[in-house]
Amino acid sequence: MIETVLQPRIIGIHDWATIVFVILFSIIAVVKSVFETRFQDFMKLIVSDKYIKIYRDATYLMSGFTIFLFLVQLVSIAFFIQLALHHFYHTSQTDSILFIQICTFISVFVLSKFLIEKIIATSFAIEEFSDQFNLQKVSYRTYIGLLLLPINAILFYNSNSSDFLFYSIITVVLLTNLLTYVISLKNYQNLLISKLFYFILYLCALEIAPYYFIYYWFTKSQHI
Repeated sequence: MIETVLQPRIIGIHDWATIVFVILFSIIAVVKSVFETRFQDFMKLIVSDKYIKIYRDATYLMSGFTIFLFLVQLVSIAFFIQLALHHFYHTSQTDSILFIQICTFISVFVLSKFLIEKIIATSFAIEEFSDQFNLQKVSYRTYIGLLLLPINAILFYNSNSSDFLFYSIITVVLLTNLLTYVISLKNYQNLLISKLFYFILYLCALEIAPYYFIYYWFTKSQHI
């Protein structure tokens, strides 16, 4: 008679990341299945603005499609930040606590910024532009987050990444964000001309200052 001996499974340091990757890819699969037509239009965003033209109603910002993919984007960007910190500053890329801290910081930052934007947009009577601008930002940045997800998986399980690769990814992300602003300015130039002063305040207060202060705080903390 053969005796079966059960050995306890030792959870590896990568297991938490594997679980997160599986959950994220599962969410994408479910969203693709439930919102098949919209997902197909969304995946063509890099070559066509059809998605922006069709789904431009402000109510789409709070739809299940947008919310679930927005969550995927947040986690994907948090993964990339942790990988970049590991590559440039030699932090641990398998530190789940650090990952949770990054996710929490990004979530609080984005949600706080969104609420402040709504308040300022209402005060300056530029709600229409603010809603459309946010929808475009979320769409393009979510697209970036989806593209980053498989790249994150490769980088996470491969320790031979180069500076050039990270700098290239960061450059593409920054250029895509810049393109978002250019497209928004082009699409709403008539509205902006009539409210140019308020738009400049809006842009400086919410699209430049927050990121500048984050960069300033981070660079100063590295020298302490």
